[in-house]
Amino acid sequence: MEQHEDNIDVAICGAGPVGLALAALLARRGLEGKRIALIDARALGQAISDPRSIALAWGSRQLLEEINAWPLAATPIHTIHVSRRGHLGRSLMDRDEHKLDALGYVTRYGDVVDALSRTVERAGIEVIRPARVATLDESGEHVTLALDDGRRLTAQVVVGAEGGVFGAQEDKAHTRDYGQSAVIARVTASNPIPHRAFERFTDEGPLALLPQDGADGHGYALVWCVRPERAALLQAMDEERFLAELGDAFGARLGRFTKVSTRFAYPLGLNAEPRATTRTVAIGNAAQTLHPVAGQGLNLGLRDAAVLARLLARCAGPEAIGRFIDERAQDRQATIALTDAMARAFVGSGPLQSLLGLGLATLDAVKPARTLLAELMMYGRRGGSALLPHRQG
Repeated sequence: MEQHEDNIDVAICGAGPVGLALAALLARRGLEGKRIALIDARALGQAISDPRSIALAWGSRQLLEEINAWPLAATPIHTIHVSRRGHLGRSLMDRDEHKLDALGYVTRYGDVVDALSRTVERAGIEVIRPARVATLDESGEHVTLALDDGRRLTAQVVVGAEGGVFGAQEDKAHTRDYGQSAVIARVTASNPIPHRAFERFTDEGPLALLPQDGADGHGYALVWCVRPERAALLQAMDEERFLAELGDAFGARLGRFTKVSTRFAYPLGLNAEPRATTRTVAIGNAAQTLHPVAGQGLNLGLRDAAVLARLLARCAGPEAIGRFIDERAQDRQATIALTDAMARAFVGSGPLQSLLGLGLATLDAVKPARTLLAELMMYGRRGGSALLPHRQG
């Protein structure tokens, strides 16, 4: 039986937050919904029920507001406390100093997908799910995608926006294995500080606590980076032992940790080689998988989507891809360098760590330096410029 073949302008592989945002932004910039297709391997209900916590920068909120995917059920971050375990020195950033309502927001992955899916539906954009791309054939004039359900699409441009984590399958020539795993969970504490986020550097890696309100009151999303063997032990511990270990690593700023959810772990590494051909391009985690320190991954991906949507809305073809690579190079390189440096610099012990701790104290005492740190952290306003019209050159 002959299969129907749809002709479209842009096919987006991956309907997570970055892929959905790209589709919504394309429609916002004038591309007809019927000229866009989203392909995703997961059913919508499965994606919406995803409980993972994610942090959105101020610029990412601006993007979501532009496409009517805000407000969300999100906990605002008013202050950020950065410190080095066992060493003097810390830096504290406050929203008032930056004249913002919040330095960032913590929400559920599923809530972001839900809001963006509604925006995409209102725009008349088809989401093909669950489905996978079986083959992709690029010619000089278009790209043909054969899906595993037998459907075929012909697109002018194909965008890879599928998420992922660092793993053994990555091209080792363009990756870095940090020798760490991230343990993620939700925890509660006896003396929470509302709307304050913590980035605590330990000998094994960073430990982040992001404020996230829930049914249990003021809780925290935990991202704890440790050696893989340590991660396995932390996952296997009973709740009491795990909470005691967390308290020892973090300190007593929040009193005692009293409860923890199911714990998950995944390997950490850097994959910083964005893929592109004449008519295909990758964005978000499909283009760069980053260490979670400073939480730059999703926010960088949303900035990718904002720029690519502006260019594809003008002309969905090879010229847009070339310009996208050029325009995104500086932000991508700076963000990758930042996360890579932070992931490696604070790991280990010895005199260097004392100097780094004192460096945090110096940052806290010098307002311009403190402002720069806030701008570079995930909760800052980095990314707003991606939404503004670019001068023609």
